[in-house]
Amino acid sequence: MTSQSLTPSPPRHTIAAIATAPGRGGIGVVRVSGFELMALTHALIGKSLKPRVATLATFLDTDRETIDQGVAIYFPAPHSYTGEDVLELQGHGGPVVMQSLLRRCFEVGCKIARPGEFTERAFLNSKIDLAQAEGVADIIEATSAAAAKSAARTLTGEFSANVHALTRALTDLRMHVEACIDFPEEEIDPADHRALQSKLKEIRGLQAALARRSKLGAILRDGVTVVLIGAPNVGKSSLLNCLAGDEVAIVTPIAGTTRDHVRATILLEGVPIHLIDTAGIRVTDDEVEKIGIARTWSAIEHAGAALLITEAGYATAANELEILGRLPNDLMVAVVHNKIDLLGSQYVSRETRVMESSARSLQVSAVTGEGIDALRRWLLEVAGWLPSAEGVFLARERHLLALDEAAAHTSKAAALGEQLELFAEELRLAQLALSSITGEFTPDDLLGEIFGRFCVGK
Repeated sequence: MTSQSLTPSPPRHTIAAIATAPGRGGIGVVRVSGFELMALTHALIGKSLKPRVATLATFLDTDRETIDQGVAIYFPAPHSYTGEDVLELQGHGGPVVMQSLLRRCFEVGCKIARPGEFTERAFLNSKIDLAQAEGVADIIEATSAAAAKSAARTLTGEFSANVHALTRALTDLRMHVEACIDFPEEEIDPADHRALQSKLKEIRGLQAALARRSKLGAILRDGVTVVLIGAPNVGKSSLLNCLAGDEVAIVTPIAGTTRDHVRATILLEGVPIHLIDTAGIRVTDDEVEKIGIARTWSAIEHAGAALLITEAGYATAANELEILGRLPNDLMVAVVHNKIDLLGSQYVSRETRVMESSARSLQVSAVTGEGIDALRRWLLEVAGWLPSAEGVFLARERHLLALDEAAAHTSKAAALGEQLELFAEELRLAQLALSSITGEFTPDDLLGEIFGRFCVGK
């Protein structure tokens, strides 16, 4: 896989797609992007359009019969979303009408737009950088108001501005270092070395701050997957329903009711927590139940945390200790003593020697809701969310990897002392890593992967 310092030129053909969601709606939009759209516009609506003026128009088929009547808006290049000539046809949002209008666009020379191709062209025409382009998809896919707000920061360029500020700081430092290298006959003042290290320390502080905000944004995007495990009939499904605020799992007194995963996603402070209720773990001769238990262990392997549900007031069972002992060492675990409502005011937390040494202990009632707030706080703690988190960016994994790579190179630079040639090279590599975030240096196959995940028409 090669890297490029210049982005490829956008294709010259004209593209079209329905830009509104499938199904019926009050308004539907067909978007067209390309160059020299006047002939196409005349074929579609029989007249020219004033730039950026909403014009009442009749959309015409090949026989000059009416397809629909709506509003047409023409955005000439370069002052458009894609940086090309853009025509938006806003009609009635019926599927048949939209498909007929799109088919008419194909008849006059348009090609179907690939998923994300409008935004890809905006990137290739330097209307937005790659991080902003990803922000477009993120704001569409946001699952909470907090995630949408964070995505908007990326879309409007706030994240990119922070990256560019770091890149400029590294460039300035490189210029200073390379100036020193260019005059080897002159002895470098020790004060200059201290100034270089001081500036690098400042840059590393900015890197760390940006990484923190980005990692919190990644939490808003992805959240954490939490499995509910334990023996049958300890209240796993009831607890799932309590956390979800809905009857998403079947609850009966019959052991082995849950045979397969039951999933629910809740939002805590805007953070998605993906809960998986699993089959109760026990020794059984039931072949179907065995399959469910095997799937439970598979879910545990891919989870970020686990709630081991036990029944309050009973001594630690051997199978509970066995379950705890089989859990991955790096898995965050809380032992949740459920059904404390059955024990009344006399209940005191039981001793769980082995469990308490490796897991958080929580006492709850899925029936009354007692202790559920403490459980929610633990889930946020596991996710890595900070109560005071503000101004976060909805970063993607590739952003975090690039930030980590840049931090690794500046860390190496800090350890090099007076070896200026190597110092400068580490700064250059850090700069390249940061530039990959905004798309100045982009792997050839990355663009297709990013934009291929967009919805059609965007």
